[in-house]
Amino acid sequence: MIRVLLVDDHAMLRAGFRTILSTQPDIEVVGEAGTGSEGVELAARLRPDVITMDVQMPDMDGVEATRRIVADPAITASVAIVTTFDRDEYLFQALDAGAGGFLLKNAGPEELIAAVRALAAGDGILAPEVTRRVLARFAATPLPSHLPSPPPTRRRRKVRRERMPCRRSR
Repeated sequence: MIRVLLVDDHAMLRAGFRTILSTQPDIEVVGEAGTGSEGVELAARLRPDVITMDVQMPDMDGVEATRRIVADPAITASVAIVTTFDRDEYLFQALDAGAGGFLLKNAGPEELIAAVRALAAGDGILAPEVTRRVLARFAATPLPSHLPSPPPTRRRRKVRRERMPCRRSR
């Protein structure tokens, strides 16, 4: 069972998300919060698997709430920012805060359900509308000229030993 916490300052939106998610036999909405600080408190108390988080809320925005949730080693939930605002500042701040996903509220019910399942499985999710911008930002970031090689695998070490000339003591 995937345990979900809904965090949004609009009760009608939380009710809609609850209705959509409750139709699924493998998803259970375990709590709702109307502010970011309530979301942080409920995440610590209820231990959900996935949290849907609005960006703009009273008292603490969703980015700061996400940052606090992700920083708490006792909370293992993945956070999906779900917002009406398709803005780079929210997108990249949310990802920098540790959000596992970013969805727009114009997504359909199937997309919300799929996102919850993907996050619960340990995958990340991005709204199709923002994916190209994330890729463009990544591509614009220069990589180091020399990336360290990964440590050799057991198989590679064995092959190296087999290819080395025998050294016998005399």
